[in-house]
Amino acid sequence: MYNPKSKHAEEFICDEEIRATLAYAKEHKNDAAELEKILQQAETYKGLDYRQVAVLLECDDPQWVTRIHELAAKIKQHIYGNRIVMFAPLYLSNYCVNGCEYCAYHHSNCAIKRKQLSQEEIRQEVTALQDMGHKRLALETGEDPVNCPLEYVLDSIRTIYSVKHKNGAIRRVNVNIAATTVENYTKLKEAGIGTYILFQETYHKPTYERVHPTGPKHNYAYHTEAMDRAMQGGIDDVGIGALLGLYDYQYDTVAMMMHVRHLEETFGVGPHTISVPRIRRASDVDTNEYQGVPDDKFNTLVAILRLAVPYTGLIISTRESKENRAELLRLGISQISGASCTGVGGYVEGEEEEEDTAQFEVSDHRSLDEIVGWLCGAGYIPSFCTACYREGRTGDRFMTLAKAGQICNVCQPNALMTLKEYLMDYASEKTRTAGEKLIEQELSHITNSTIHEKTIANLAAIERGERDFRF
Repeated sequence: MYNPKSKHAEEFICDEEIRATLAYAKEHKNDAAELEKILQQAETYKGLDYRQVAVLLECDDPQWVTRIHELAAKIKQHIYGNRIVMFAPLYLSNYCVNGCEYCAYHHSNCAIKRKQLSQEEIRQEVTALQDMGHKRLALETGEDPVNCPLEYVLDSIRTIYSVKHKNGAIRRVNVNIAATTVENYTKLKEAGIGTYILFQETYHKPTYERVHPTGPKHNYAYHTEAMDRAMQGGIDDVGIGALLGLYDYQYDTVAMMMHVRHLEETFGVGPHTISVPRIRRASDVDTNEYQGVPDDKFNTLVAILRLAVPYTGLIISTRESKENRAELLRLGISQISGASCTGVGGYVEGEEEEEDTAQFEVSDHRSLDEIVGWLCGAGYIPSFCTACYREGRTGDRFMTLAKAGQICNVCQPNALMTLKEYLMDYASEKTRTAGEKLIEQELSHITNSTIHEKTIANLAAIERGERDFRF
């Protein structure tokens, strides 16, 4: 039976309740009174429950879909303004003992080269990322207790934080590694990670077990309950997500909202981020057997998530094309990767190494400078800010400020100051011109006079060569 406070995966992610919810949604998908009530609630910035999300997902009336999109854009602007957080993945190892059928890293794939970075190679990769201008990384590995044990990951985190090259520094390391124990999550917290990220892939248990036929990841309950153990281990910023296309995307979205509710009711705070990757081509993977999600449905899904979890960061990667990323930014996405390499060692070794070791194909191949220039030209602030993590504004402390509407008082100036750093240290002349113009425009949106004056002073100090200011 469905119990959002249960410790058992199949009770807080309940198949029977999901199916009943999807049936309800089909009956009410174009019910004007029901839809109006849902959108009015969303407009209060208090979010939606999984049943309301299901109704919106099922709606196929163009007029209502347009309203969903318009409201998502309004909510995104109200909470996040024009800020877009930038990050890059760093793949440490592609050794893996799992048999995940959708992933190039599956243990029986002989077509890719297996590789684990040494600590010196990690320093070189981090230096290359710093030379692009990145300040925030998402650490990625396959699951292999022999070739990639937790101690190796912990050593790698220490190495990443230790690299200071020119004006570069990685200020936040988020970690996406396999489900583990409370004890190990405590070690990750002590190592100074930002967000612990783990994708569910699919919440539909029969499909989950089918696409994970071998290896420790086959255990549905252990994987699904990982965020509980992470929070018990002291990690208060967690990131969830589903690999859209493995199973029916409406089922997985409803289940993901159940996961959100479970975390909120059990630990008092929901996920810090939600990722919405779509399945992509990869070595030794037949993507034709999966359902996929068309662009129009995917874009509406992102908009609905922005209505449902207004204060949660929504992430898309370079899996998505330049054109679709532009539309998704408007509809609710608040974090994107830039100049991503999904291979092991690819930032230093280049395209050939990436192709030999990559987890999946990317769609957006632009450099970070091109992406930053594009964002500035479109009126967005590319933010390299990591201040909340470094100031202890995480978990319920972050959400309390966000829901009170106070977090924007620090987010806006922090975003502008980190953009200024990027423009001074890494940008091309074209990007610098667009960025400086944007900063001048956005300064007027800082309404607190004290913060406004301090931001102007800090921007001038950055121009003189000083770095790392934050509120």
